[in-house]
Amino acid sequence: MLVRVEPEERAEPLERRSPPRVRIVQLTARVFRALAEGDLAAANAASPVPLPAYFAGPEWRAVWHRRSRQVVEDPASAAWVTGVIWDERQQLAVGRAGYQGPPDRSGMVEIGYAVDPACRRRGYARAALEALLQRAAREPRVRTVRATISPDNVASYQLVSQYGFTETGEQWDDEDGLEIIYEVDAQRYGA
Repeated sequence: MLVRVEPEERAEPLERRSPPRVRIVQLTARVFRALAEGDLAAANAASPVPLPAYFAGPEWRAVWHRRSRQVVEDPASAAWVTGVIWDERQQLAVGRAGYQGPPDRSGMVEIGYAVDPACRRRGYARAALEALLQRAAREPRVRTVRATISPDNVASYQLVSQYGFTETGEQWDDEDGLEIIYEVDAQRYGA
């Protein structure tokens, strides 16, 4: 069988593809707990959208453990923390995104996002970042949006820098090591 491969210059350029349309679907304590335990069947039984196996895999389990504990201690945080990046057109869960929690006393929220490796390089991280920035701009209590990025994560740095994030310092994270802190005014993306 002969398979014809189109040269790259004849393939549709990335910038001409229509950007994905996503929404962040919030999860419950029950879903977080099931994902933290690696129980995809239980997670899907409680999830508002179907989740692929990667969500219950070992790479994201620490996040689900943290969110599970967080929403038990503070049920109101469930509306803020990590949810599912849901592709509206494909009807597919492609990653996770959200805030580390509700705004702090100074009005700061810290964002986080990750895309399933099988879905990367399709604009999902950008679409999730935009959704998070737009929500932050609509929330009256939010003044600042923060992203903390490992110095070797060039792709994330390049993405946030396109949205006006500027370096404000650095911190040590027990899980991730050294992180550079970037912030942007939340109202920059308001209506």
